[in-house]
Amino acid sequence: MKSIIQSALQNSCSYNEYRTLVSNLISEGKSTGYVQSADLLHYSELNEVRIKRLEKTLKLDLEVEKALQNLKSKQTWLVISEGWCGDAAQILPIIKLMAEVSENIDFKIVLRDENEVLMNQFLTNGAKSIPKLLLLDEAFHLINHWGPRPEGAKNLIIEYKAKHGIVDEAAKIALQKWYLDDKGISTMKEIVGMIS
Repeated sequence: MKSIIQSALQNSCSYNEYRTLVSNLISEGKSTGYVQSADLLHYSELNEVRIKRLEKTLKLDLEVEKALQNLKSKQTWLVISEGWCGDAAQILPIIKLMAEVSENIDFKIVLRDENEVLMNQFLTNGAKSIPKLLLLDEAFHLINHWGPRPEGAKNLIIEYKAKHGIVDEAAKIALQKWYLDDKGISTMKEIVGMIS
């Protein structure tokens, strides 16, 4: 596992590099990932708007901030993502905000399709669901992992699928509304709960 993680880290980028990559691809009419489609480009464009809004409006919970500032050991937070993923658009700015308050957290991102061996270690019910956050210690051993979405969002989708049989556009809209109402608090608290 450690060698798979280290290999992925060699292909990782910072949050700002990831944002630039996704933006540049959109300007070329493309999305991240091996599959290209009008839908994936559309989702990537929507996510750009969401991320920009979140970068301006997100506030760190004070208890979460204190816990992060008290983190004594160095960690790498490695996220598996893609630019078209709606959950990633909601979660990456939260993780960035969290990582910024601790000098002991190094936040890195890798693309799912380019890191299939790593992704296959962290499947969700057999699916390559993203984003996935891997918490790594100073020696790059896995401490814990989280994702692809907080419990409340996960339950919303499970209940919707049980009732309607599919995850359609109405489900995606309901999910985005959940994220909007939650303001990142669930994600922050679940992640910080794994490090304290």
